[in-house]
Amino acid sequence: MGGVGDIDSLFKATGLNENVQVIALGWLSRKGWAAIDKETKRLKLLKEPAEGSDEKLLSLLNRKGFAVLETLDDELKDAFELLKKRKIVDVRAETEREVELTAAGWGLVEKGIKVVEEVSQLTPEMLVTGKWKEIRFRAYNIQAPAANTWPGKKHPYLRFLDDLKRKLVALGFKEMTGPNVELSFFNCDGLYLPQDHPAREIHDMYLVKDPIYGRLDKYEKYLLNVKKAHENGWKTGSKGWRYRFSLSEAARLLLRSHTTAASARKLVSPDLEIPGKYFAVARCFRPDVIDRTHLPEFNQVEGIIVGEDLTLKDLLGVLEKFAVEIAGAEKVRYGPDYFPFTEPSVELIAYKKSVGWMEFGGSGIFRPELTFPLGIKVPVLAWGLGVDRLFMMKAGIDDIRYLFAQNLDWLRHVEMV
Repeated sequence: MGGVGDIDSLFKATGLNENVQVIALGWLSRKGWAAIDKETKRLKLLKEPAEGSDEKLLSLLNRKGFAVLETLDDELKDAFELLKKRKIVDVRAETEREVELTAAGWGLVEKGIKVVEEVSQLTPEMLVTGKWKEIRFRAYNIQAPAANTWPGKKHPYLRFLDDLKRKLVALGFKEMTGPNVELSFFNCDGLYLPQDHPAREIHDMYLVKDPIYGRLDKYEKYLLNVKKAHENGWKTGSKGWRYRFSLSEAARLLLRSHTTAASARKLVSPDLEIPGKYFAVARCFRPDVIDRTHLPEFNQVEGIIVGEDLTLKDLLGVLEKFAVEIAGAEKVRYGPDYFPFTEPSVELIAYKKSVGWMEFGGSGIFRPELTFPLGIKVPVLAWGLGVDRLFMMKAGIDDIRYLFAQNLDWLRHVEMV
């Protein structure tokens, strides 16, 4: 009673490892056996330790090496729970099964049992030696449960994009393409986005660092027309944006920020047909903050219809078809919007019970300031919709990040839409 000792010396004498040392100090204090002076790191014995239920169980385990939980009394079972929480003991679950022959089984034993070797798989040795003729093959139970298998398949989103393209082709549209690294001329200037106007801020962009500029010599005649349309309206009946157009700025390279750039390219293509219907499903890039509805890289479906006597009513009909047949929308509504290159401009919003209302993108009729400088004298209906969001509504997904995540459980079980 009243003995005092240095803690480090005591632990060194007992040989306890560091993990157990902390537990031992806690027990000494909690059981009132000793007092700990943290400043001097010394231990003072307060009373003679008495064996509790936890010590009894530890002594039992030390003697036998193991204990069966079901055979312990209530006191030692409580001690087991305490030691288990403190991670002092290891627990191993074991199952014992007893098997007894039925009357039919005993009947077979009385008749005598002949053990016959059965195999379930042929080997090269059996075939070479001819032993397969003497072997009895094990019967297969075709109703036995089998493990789940997950064969390779196309990503559900890629399948959706392929199906979307097939539907557009079936509607008479032809596919148009364009590069991911685009000229500012097609991404902005050719779409009547002024170089010095706040409207260009609508499309925040990734600029290419090296090389900074591309070549515009193939599009010189269109470039000069666009320059005049920006500066004074040219032959469009407009006054233009009234600023000094920079040819070098038009040659600036950037990552395509919208698929409307592909539409501008198509309008100056020699294989453009009038009347004609064209579409593009392409990647776009904007420095957006990643959240459940935005990514810095995304896909858009762009479409244009070129021809005589086209009106806003024609455009709305196409948009409704997209929302209902492609995305499975239950309701569609339109709202006024603004884009420097379309007038009027319309926003498409669609509803599905499992997702709610979702904005798909913008549309409108290209302005003469865009079409005339590119040599187009007829109306052009245009729309650019977030195809990622079309798929989200179709599949009932509320987080765009699921489309590109490596979630195998979701990929295995998502319905193919």
